[in-house]
Amino acid sequence: MGRRILNEALSTIVNAEKRGFASAKLNPVSHITASFLQIMKYRGYVKDFQLHDPHRVRKIDVQLLGRINDCRAITYRQDIKARNIEAYTKRTLPTRQWGYVVISTPNGLMDHEEAIRQNVGGQVLGYFY
Repeated sequence: MGRRILNEALSTIVNAEKRGFASAKLNPVSHITASFLQIMKYRGYVKDFQLHDPHRVRKIDVQLLGRINDCRAITYRQDIKARNIEAYTKRTLPTRQWGYVVISTPNGLMDHEEAIRQNVGGQVLGYFY
């Protein structure tokens, strides 16, 4: 269920970017969605986001920068080993200079560069560029 929610949230962000909106409202959201957005903010693809929790119906307002060309969630379970991360990013991302693959590892959610640095594998959640 969490991956479907993440997929809906990321498609909402891409649609808002394509239409030129300055912000997007995500509903429903999960903890994985908030962690994914935190990685996007750290890498400079999202300006900021705010998590609202009125009466446990969680919503997120995302401030967009206009840098996102595509971001998708991998809805099926795809395990990846630490030594195969580089080959997977070559297949998935358009170039080596930009874009990130987000991986759920035993150390938490991180992008592929951090996973390579820590030499850990996990499950691929999605990518953005």
